[in-house]
Amino acid sequence: MLLSHRYRFLFVHIAKTGGTSIRSALVKKTWADPYRIAQYLCSRLSGLTGHRLGIKFPRHAKVIAAKEMLPGDFFDSLFKFAFVRNPWDLQVSSYHHVRRERPHLLKNVSSFDEFLRFKFEEERPFHYILDASTQPQWFSLIDLEGECLVDYIGRFENLEQDFIQVCKRIGFRKIPALPHKRKAEGRRKDYRRYYSDGSAELIARRFEIDIKKLGYSFD
Repeated sequence: MLLSHRYRFLFVHIAKTGGTSIRSALVKKTWADPYRIAQYLCSRLSGLTGHRLGIKFPRHAKVIAAKEMLPGDFFDSLFKFAFVRNPWDLQVSSYHHVRRERPHLLKNVSSFDEFLRFKFEEERPFHYILDASTQPQWFSLIDLEGECLVDYIGRFENLEQDFIQVCKRIGFRKIPALPHKRKAEGRRKDYRRYYSDGSAELIARRFEIDIKKLGYSFD
């Protein structure tokens, strides 16, 4: 999550949706924020205490966290936005991310189908540490009553164009460059080639609400 007081925006960073690139493009814009030094000190202090003080929004915090922690009038004044991604494609990105960043967790996993079973179906108490893409994206965008709290939902599939729209809504005179961060090596372009009928149905069940609310399909 990225908050700017100067430009009055809140970016809800959903994992594997191009958020690292978006943060990289926007973070320099926050350097002139009136509370930038205070935010930096709080972030450092939070890290030094093992994040026990509750003074920092986690990178992938849900929008409800900001609604609960920020003053109501200030929260309402923010332009709140997020980016989402086709859930089948998102899980392929997750697979390559874990293989790159935490290969030791997949030492007994030899295929994508096995990865999905390991991630979603098998009972192991710490399976959630694989990454932050185990829950539907929609849950990051809603309040306790299920109402969407963000003002704009961009699409990973239309990342550059939707990012330009975000910047215009924020009011930037010059659109910052959008770098390509964390590009997966060795992945096939077509996410559908990774799936069997069974694994495709597994994701359809697990992310049914994303498919319904965000309008995605396997094809």
